[in-house]
Amino acid sequence: MLKGKNILLGITGGIASYKIATLTRLLKKSRANIKVVMTPAAKEFITPLTLSTLSENPVYTEFANRQTSEWNSHVELGLWADIFVVAPATANTIAKMANGICDNLLLATYMSAKCPVFIAPAMDLDMFKHPTTAKNINTLKEFGYTIIDAVEGELASRLMGKGRMEEPEKISEIIHAFFISNQVLKNKKVLITAGPTHEQIDPVRFIGNNSSGKMGLALAKEAKKLGADVTLIIGPNKLEPQEDINWINVKSADEMYTQVHKNLKKADIIIMSAAVADFKPKNSSSQKIKKSNTNLIIELEPTKDILKSVGLIKTKNQLLVGFALESENELKNAKDKLKTKNLDLIILNSLNDQGAGFEFDTNKISIIDKKNKVDNFELKSKSEVATDIFNKIVSLQK
Repeated sequence: MLKGKNILLGITGGIASYKIATLTRLLKKSRANIKVVMTPAAKEFITPLTLSTLSENPVYTEFANRQTSEWNSHVELGLWADIFVVAPATANTIAKMANGICDNLLLATYMSAKCPVFIAPAMDLDMFKHPTTAKNINTLKEFGYTIIDAVEGELASRLMGKGRMEEPEKISEIIHAFFISNQVLKNKKVLITAGPTHEQIDPVRFIGNNSSGKMGLALAKEAKKLGADVTLIIGPNKLEPQEDINWINVKSADEMYTQVHKNLKKADIIIMSAAVADFKPKNSSSQKIKKSNTNLIIELEPTKDILKSVGLIKTKNQLLVGFALESENELKNAKDKLKTKNLDLIILNSLNDQGAGFEFDTNKISIIDKKNKVDNFELKSKSEVATDIFNKIVSLQK
C-alpha cells in the first residue's frame, strides 16, 4: 500500500524522538520513500546519521548545507511529500504551527506543504493539560490536520498520565489506513499520453515542439496515488521513469498511435495530455540532408489524429479527457474540440497565460465538461493541477 508513497517525517526536540527510528524502518519495509526534516533541538535526542541510514536519504536540519553550500528548499520538500508526519510534536512546535511562527526549516516546510499533515503530540502531563496546548491542538484540527492523539503511560518525568507519543506501530497503521481510504481509483486502469512527438526529417533533424512531459507525469503520479493501475505513453523526454508506473517510451505520432490502441481496450480512464505533432514529413530521408545554397522544401502531411481515433471507439464505460493549448478564441476552440473529438472533459490552457504551457513547472487551466460547465483555476504547480483534474474525474466516477 505504501510502495512509492512520499512520506516526510518532521522530528522535533522531545525524548520520544528515538521512536522515529522504528517508525522509519516500518515505513521503509512497506516500500515508502522517506525523507526526514529535523529541528536543531531534535538532534540532541537522535542523530541525523541514524535517520539518514534508515531512510536512505539525506536528513535536512538547516536551510543551507554548510559543507556544500547548497540550499535546502523547504518549498521542494513540501511539494515532494504525499503526507507530512510531525512526530514527536512538542508543545513548542505545536504552538508555532498553530500561530504561524516560522523560525526553522521544519516549520518553513510545514508552511509550504500542500499535502495532508499528521501531528503526534508528545510532552509531559502538565504541558499536555495546559489550556494553551489544548487551544493550539484544536486550532490545528480546525486547519484540517490529523492529530494522532497522545496516550497515557509513564512519562520522562516519571509521572503517569497522558502525554506519551503514540507508538510507532500504531502511527504506521494510521498512515496505512489513510492511504487505503484514499484509494478511490483502486482497480481502475488509467492510460495517459504525455510529452511531444518527434517526426524525423532525416536522421538528425525532426519536427516537434517544446513539450516536456511534466504535466503527463504529474497526472500519472496522481493517478497512482489514488490507487490506479497506470500506463504512461510518453514521447521524447528527460524525465526519470517511475518504477510503479507502466512506462512506455515512444518517438513518433505513429508509434504513440500504435501504443495507445494497443492499451486502450483495458483502460477505464484515458487522459491524452501529449502534444502530438500535427504534421510530419511526407518523405523522411534516410541520410543526413546536406546544407546547400538552394531553398529546401519539405512536403508535410497530417499525422494520425490519436485523440479523435479514441473518441470514435471509446465505450460508454470509458472516460476520455483531452487537452487544448490555445492562443486565441481559447474557450470556443476548446468547446468545439470537446464536441468534435467526443470527449468527456477537456483541459484548456492558454499560451497567453504566463507560467502555463510547455516546459514550465506550473500551469493554469480551465476544465470544461460535456455540459459546457467551466471550472477555472489559478496558476499552480503541475502536481496541484493534476490533483484538480483528478478531483473532477473522481466526481464523475460516482
